Parts: sequence; structure tokens; C-alpha cells
Amino acid sequence: MSGTIWRSVFTYNKYTQIAARALRQSLKENERVAAEKRGLTILRYQHWQNGVGGQQVFLNPPEEQRPPKPAAV
Repeated sequence: MSGTIWRSVFTYNKYTQIAARALRQSLKENERVAAEKRGLTILRYQHWQNGVGGQQVFLNPPEEQRPPKPAAV
């Protein structure tokens, strides 16, 4: 595929996501799990007013900060 044709199908970011997913799926189990953990992103946002930042809020909190899951009965 030439450079101009694939750009009409998907963006470069989408291309890199597809390539990364294919690479991770081709790894052995223990390397795949480690690669998937590195691929997780922690997103947070902060509301600013008058040049002062407010409290940071996690969109997807890290594992250490998540509340424990209730046990199944």
C-alpha cells in the first residue's frame, strides 16, 4: 500500500495501534502480559480557573487506587 492510500483508510495513530496489538498477540504468554501492562495509560484531568489548577481527577485510576471489588456471594 502506498503512503497516500493507507491514509485514506485510517490515521497513523490507528495504524500504530493495530501494529502494537498484532505484536503483543504474537508474544508468549508471560511477555504478552508484561507488554499489555506497559500499554495501559493513566488518564487524568484538572480544571483550571484564574491560572490556578484544581484537584486532579483520574479517568481510569491506577490499580493501587481503585476501590476493592466486592466479593461474589
